[in-house]
Amino acid sequence: MKMSGAQAIIEVLKREGVRHLFGVPGENFTPMMDALYDEPSIAFIVGRQEGGAAFMAEAYAGAGGGVGVVLGARAVGATNLSIGVHTAMENSTPMVVLLGQLDSRFRGREGFQEVDLDRMFAPLCKWSVEVSNAQRLPDILQRAFHLARSGRPGPVVVSLTEDALHDELQAHFSEPLAISRPRPSPDEVSGFVRRLAEARRPVIIAGAGVKRAGAEALLVQFAERCAIPVLAAWRRHDVFPNGHRLYCGHLQMGTHPALVDTLRQADMLIVIGARLNEITTQNYAAVSVGQRILQIDIDDRMLGKAYPIEQGIVADANQALEALLEHTFAVPSEGWAQSRRAVYEDVTRLIVEPHEDYVDNWQIIRELRAQLPDDAILTNDAGNFAGWMHTFFSFRQTNTYVGAASGAMGYGMPAALGVQLAHPDKTVVSLSGDGGLMMTIQELETAVRLKLPIIALVFNNNMYGSIRMHQEKAHPGRVIGSDLGNPDFVLLAQAFGAQGLRVTNDAAFANALRVALAASGPVLIEIVSDPQRISVRQTIDQIRQSGIRQ
Repeated sequence: MKMSGAQAIIEVLKREGVRHLFGVPGENFTPMMDALYDEPSIAFIVGRQEGGAAFMAEAYAGAGGGVGVVLGARAVGATNLSIGVHTAMENSTPMVVLLGQLDSRFRGREGFQEVDLDRMFAPLCKWSVEVSNAQRLPDILQRAFHLARSGRPGPVVVSLTEDALHDELQAHFSEPLAISRPRPSPDEVSGFVRRLAEARRPVIIAGAGVKRAGAEALLVQFAERCAIPVLAAWRRHDVFPNGHRLYCGHLQMGTHPALVDTLRQADMLIVIGARLNEITTQNYAAVSVGQRILQIDIDDRMLGKAYPIEQGIVADANQALEALLEHTFAVPSEGWAQSRRAVYEDVTRLIVEPHEDYVDNWQIIRELRAQLPDDAILTNDAGNFAGWMHTFFSFRQTNTYVGAASGAMGYGMPAALGVQLAHPDKTVVSLSGDGGLMMTIQELETAVRLKLPIIALVFNNNMYGSIRMHQEKAHPGRVIGSDLGNPDFVLLAQAFGAQGLRVTNDAAFANALRVALAASGPVLIEIVSDPQRISVRQTIDQIRQSGIRQ
């Protein structure tokens, strides 16, 4: 089959099941745009900045839309979208990144926007490669999709020279490869079962590996069979139903000390598809050398990376849990799990107390939980405002949260667009601070253009809140660089063609949310927040006084 390199790319995308291509076009991609014109099965979702488009693609894939595919032109477009590549790597999200590159005849001669893209992206992805020979395009791209999906999923970057897009080739395509799902050996399983029987206070830490394997239901069965409390790793809230009697909290930034104690008091950690990273382990302070660790991960590089472990199993989480459930377990005293659940319920209890004179974020989260359907999907940006959601929102179903483990600012609202495209029938709500939202606010036009009914909440305290908090802790009263000015968010939303609402007290939020849920297009709700209320447990003055006393 004879075709151009650009046509071969579109054919690969079609064969790999791609339905949405995200990006910002560049002039060197015009052959590919022309080939895409003739392929109605693939929608081109044009963003207003490559970083926002990459966030959309990552969230689309993270929400179950398949492999996220994003397009960026040459060096400037590529550097813009690199934040999304980093996020996909941190999130273990399958993504294929197509980057424009100058004509191969001009490489190494200071050509316009020349950057060694494959070398630049190598530390940020699973594989990066440059293709200058059109004949190699089909097999390299199909390998890129396989690598993005397989093992620990992640991003793959393909740099495409301009001549490779124009040149003709005799194309041959293969069927997409099946993904390998490794299963633990009988000896590994028996060793795991034997060691688990010796634990008296075991805790499961569940992460992205469980979600990517679709193993949430099996995790519930395993936890119930063994009566083991479950902690969700950083930004993996929906890995286990939060209302379940064995769910004991989310290991986030600023986790309540009583919840951290569940981790500290455990005599055995069963780590399933989770990295024991800085945030999950509370700055590596909540896990001690004396604790026994059993770890299951599909990526052998994760085993023992942060702490010495007693046993490591390289396996798909679904396969590992299936194998374990074939055995009978000695169940520890249920009093351990019951006591830790009681602690969780105590520190996350929300009291109904709407206020007419100010915004209390507890009440905002309570109202979200009351009005949103159980299958609504939340995305969020980085910032202190997220602490209330991380602590108090109860995720009752699987695949109802999409967040950036990288902590990228600007993620929340573009991510909601990607999620909405993956699930057009679901309610999708993003939570952002004013600092993060302003980094990608232009993608609100994309939501308007595509008629996506996202609900974008912006908690506006006119500052980079998390930076301010850390300043006050380390240098009380010496504030620099964290105060912000903002536009009128309601008028700005309206200027983009969206509906804009503002609430200055939490009692008014209930009606604003009802209006947003009934809308057919995007709605932005500005929540005017008191700058003093900087975190879930402390005000700025309290942090400052504590720092001064030290």
